[in-house]
Amino acid sequence: MIAMFDNWIVIYSSPQLYEAEMVRSILAENEIECVIMNKKDSNYGFGEIEVYVPTADAFKAKQLILGFKSE
Repeated sequence: MIAMFDNWIVIYSSPQLYEAEMVRSILAENEIECVIMNKKDSNYGFGEIEVYVPTADAFKAKQLILGFKSE
């Protein structure tokens, strides 16, 4: 069986959920499918929240995120 996310890549990670949600919003506005995966430890609060996109959309997504971060 092939896993659903075999051809997906981490395009952004942050310790803050609101930053990952902003990235997801930007990607959605540009019709790029994405998934947020919360890998923070719920007891101690360390870890990252990762944003995944299909590998085929990685370049365009990275360009959009770079534009967002430079604002």
